[in-house]
Amino acid sequence: MKYKKLSEKIIRTFKSSGFVLSEPDVLLDSEYVIQRSGEKFRSSMLTFKNEDGKIMCLRPDLTVASCINYLKHKKKSMIYYSGQAFRSSKKNSDFVNDQLGIEIFGSKNQIQDDYRVICTILNSAKKIKRKQIQIKVGDVSLFKRLIYSLDMPERWKLRLIRHFWRPSYFEELLKRLEKNSDIDAVTFDTDKKRFYEMKKMDQRKSIAGRPISEILKRFEKKIKDPRSFNEGKKIVKIIRSFLKINCKLSQLDERLLLFANKNNLQKNIFKELKSIQNLKRLKEEINFISNFGRDIEYYTGIVFEVFSGNKEIARGGRYDDLLKSLGAKKKIPAVGAAINLKNI
Repeated sequence: MKYKKLSEKIIRTFKSSGFVLSEPDVLLDSEYVIQRSGEKFRSSMLTFKNEDGKIMCLRPDLTVASCINYLKHKKKSMIYYSGQAFRSSKKNSDFVNDQLGIEIFGSKNQIQDDYRVICTILNSAKKIKRKQIQIKVGDVSLFKRLIYSLDMPERWKLRLIRHFWRPSYFEELLKRLEKNSDIDAVTFDTDKKRFYEMKKMDQRKSIAGRPISEILKRFEKKIKDPRSFNEGKKIVKIIRSFLKINCKLSQLDERLLLFANKNNLQKNIFKELKSIQNLKRLKEEINFISNFGRDIEYYTGIVFEVFSGNKEIARGGRYDDLLKSLGAKKKIPAVGAAINLKNI
């Protein structure tokens, strides 16, 4: 590894915090990554076909790889990894990225584990004498709560939540919603027809990497709420206003309350912010950004980046649904972070 000495110091911090080494596979089924990591990784994956014709990829990051490894062996719930991730780039030829990171699987106390992961990353930065530490934090679950609190057809709620991770397409959706441009009767009838056709199929199978059972749930919600909608402009204004919230963590409660009052929303829709509020215990400068954490699709809660000066040295977040989507029988809460060795 190129950054051997730095890595050794960081790994000692990981070990002293109770994390145990995990060595995930280098080769992954590309479907796992394509459907769960967002556009950023999809566009940079290095793929090939194996002897059976299955499309495989070199791991583009180690979080999904570590999750798969945990589901195979289930030995330790607090792990660290040290290895290489592989991504292509339009600017450079294929390249290798050295990664160090930690994950906690099966969080029993999610607030405590979120804090533990962030503190372990901060302690690692201090061990290698990094200064001017700042933290950028968000919570992607707040957007879902906002959308579900708004009075609009279920199909629009599903669209906006599903495509929150795709900023360009999400913006197109907002423009459509703003103009009240929605599905016509023909499209609605087509969706309804597809729903009943798919109900006859084997629901254990997948289409484009998504289980048929999951697709059916979405279709059912869409066809149950066919009402027309003409309040799009008002709804979009509220959404855009929310996505502009950017403040110091100490000002967050006041800003969210002001936002809720201004838009006649229930004041308790943002009440469960314990993981973020818990960060007030830290001495570092912390900024909250509501529009943050949209580049990786599997995040479900708190997301954060750690900076030294103007360089991002680590990022991470909570991903409570990822392990189940990878084959776990039940939901396994999880949180983790990776250090960017290039910027250390």
